[in-house]
Amino acid sequence: MAASPRQQPMVRRRHGTHGGTIPHRQSHSSDPQRRTTQGGSASTGIPALGVSIPDCIHLEHLTGSLLAVAFLTSFGSSMLYGYNLAVVNSPSKYIKDFYNRTVMSRNGSGLDREALTLMYSLTVSVFAIGGLIGSLMVGILVTKFGRKGTIVNSTILVFIAGSLMGFSRICGSPEMVMFGRLVTGIHSGISLSVVPMYLGEIAPKNLRGFLGLMPSIFICAGVFTAQILGLHELLGKEEHWPLFLSLVVVPTFVQLMMLPWFPESPRYLLIEKHNVHATITALKWYRARCNIQAEIEEMQEEQRSLSSVDTVSVWALLFDRSVRWQVLSVVVINIGMQLSGIDAIWFYTNDIFRNADIPVAEIQYTTVGTGAIEIVAGLIGCFTIERLGRRPLIIGGFAVMGICCGGITLSLFLQSYLSIMKYVSVGCVVGIIAGFCIGPAGVPFLITAELFKQSHRPAAYTVGGSLNWMANFTIGFIFPFLQESAGSYCYLVFSAVCLTVATYVFFVIPETKNKTFVEISQMFATKEGILESDQMKLKKMNGYGALENGSLDFDSSSSTP
Repeated sequence: MAASPRQQPMVRRRHGTHGGTIPHRQSHSSDPQRRTTQGGSASTGIPALGVSIPDCIHLEHLTGSLLAVAFLTSFGSSMLYGYNLAVVNSPSKYIKDFYNRTVMSRNGSGLDREALTLMYSLTVSVFAIGGLIGSLMVGILVTKFGRKGTIVNSTILVFIAGSLMGFSRICGSPEMVMFGRLVTGIHSGISLSVVPMYLGEIAPKNLRGFLGLMPSIFICAGVFTAQILGLHELLGKEEHWPLFLSLVVVPTFVQLMMLPWFPESPRYLLIEKHNVHATITALKWYRARCNIQAEIEEMQEEQRSLSSVDTVSVWALLFDRSVRWQVLSVVVINIGMQLSGIDAIWFYTNDIFRNADIPVAEIQYTTVGTGAIEIVAGLIGCFTIERLGRRPLIIGGFAVMGICCGGITLSLFLQSYLSIMKYVSVGCVVGIIAGFCIGPAGVPFLITAELFKQSHRPAAYTVGGSLNWMANFTIGFIFPFLQESAGSYCYLVFSAVCLTVATYVFFVIPETKNKTFVEISQMFATKEGILESDQMKLKKMNGYGALENGSLDFDSSSSTP
């Protein structure tokens, strides 16, 4: 007969200010529904690496709370990133006309072609400058406000940006459009890192990939929404473009009304805030019909390994030799994600189709069709990542993008000789977008969460996010000039980048599917030659990945009579 809760041994809690003990689950070695990893303790039921695999961590047991949080954070934050990437595409002519008329009313003369191109390019790329600023704030914000708290508090930025862009034409101010784009970029820079961090920490390890790619689906949905609303029959008319830009406030308002009712990240509450009771409450929200004790024990193992290490700064992360392969991997995949040319495709889709001799009246519908393909590709990636793993999606995605970028160059070069080539170029654009959305759109943010433990994760997201946005700005700003000077050959640069990143991932980054954070750090530790081959623990490594004591302390004498 199972022991009553009053007879269960208690786990002594070494850290924290909230609560003192947690009942230890009893071992059920005969229970076929619960298993532990090899090397686990038979007497306590705790594996050597602090990992247990309860029967609830499967897709069919995905809880409503997990889905609701993934939907709200992705809909109210990640979707805005995709929307803002594409929203300036269809009204570009009207925005340029507004800039020209405003300058003419102020100075008595309009802008020449180069000045107007520069001004519009700045409007497009200032979004990325805001993203860079936001990404540099991530580490500070998530440590102070938490993951959910940062997402909720940053919504004020969207309302400010929406107001600026919505009233810009009434006020006759191009500066309001640019500053609004800057502010909404700051919000996207924050949310693009914090949302996958939050979802990665609330998800069980068997669902990290599935939930981690949901933001990328909503990014594609944001692009698709902007393309649909940009049709001439809807908001694609000249008088509607300020409303078109300011609609970002709608999904954010929905998020603000509902997300505060859900709990904070359990890992943040336990490892950084040392609040056991709040952690248990949060896990009960996200783990219906599941034994949460195993996850608490795993988090306590990580908490103990980091007991002497504070949250690492960006500077310390860059000079920490124990994680240099992880840092290099984050640098490569985040820069490669933007230099792949995907933002050039999104920003200037209409121009690309126009150069491919697609009739002007059909361009907007062709663009909407590519948006639908984005969503389908994102769904394929989301529902296959837990079966295929991270590596096949990101390697295959970059490889397809590289081939299609080369195909665009070839098709644009030959379309004057073969009329069919204009359709090949459109197919290559579709291939680039599909390849991106199926893997590279979301996997880099997921991998950033998985490659680092709690103390290093905020700094890692700051590094990856800042590089991502710097590359985003570079492409958004220079692509029009690169296209004018190099013509169709500019896509060969993107092709080389994509194939280089695919090769790096193939040889360097291991598969992280169904791995704990400690197991992942152990795989990278072998590259540094610091793994103790006959023990399941790592060297101290400045506190990262340390498992000097591989088991919890139990105090059977503390059980109450």
